[in-house]
Amino acid sequence: SPILVRPVREQLEHDRVIRLLQAKYKRKFEVAINPGMEQTAPVGGPPPWYPDLVLQSTEKSRKLMGVVEVETTESVNHLEAMSQWAAFSRLRVPFHLYVPMNCVDSARRLCTDLQIPAAEVWAYNSMGDQMRFTLVQKAPQPGDGKRAAAAVGAAAPAVPAARPASAARKPPARSRAAGVPAP
Repeated sequence: SPILVRPVREQLEHDRVIRLLQAKYKRKFEVAINPGMEQTAPVGGPPPWYPDLVLQSTEKSRKLMGVVEVETTESVNHLEAMSQWAAFSRLRVPFHLYVPMNCVDSARRLCTDLQIPAAEVWAYNSMGDQMRFTLVQKAPQPGDGKRAAAAVGAAAPAVPAARPASAARKPPARSRAAGVPAP
């Protein structure tokens, strides 16, 4: 891993976020985690990569459905993006990136500059003993463009008939409440 040693406080926060996300994703997927220096759930390779969360189908096939990488303030950098984010985004499964709230702009810029397609970019921040997650960027899903265009076409209001030019120039009616007689 390009980040060889995280500060202890950041490592604890990183591992806490991983465990919270494990509980969140467990509703839809079989979730394996690689917190800290653990390397229990490899993907890709050779050599194999160890993302923070590995999302697999709940069927017997355990098909890879996505990978999640959690970063801390120290690990949102060019080296991390080039080595890990780029590798995870090439796995042909959705790549979800979680970064601290104050690193969202840096993460977006790195993804754009290095052409790393992240399916979702999430921000997290700690509020006391609670962790809050906010979706800040979502890549369009294949086929969304056709559905969105159809929805816009179906929802577009009918164009009203043009008013005659004389009606357009007519001054507005005055209110009787103002004490002015109507024309």
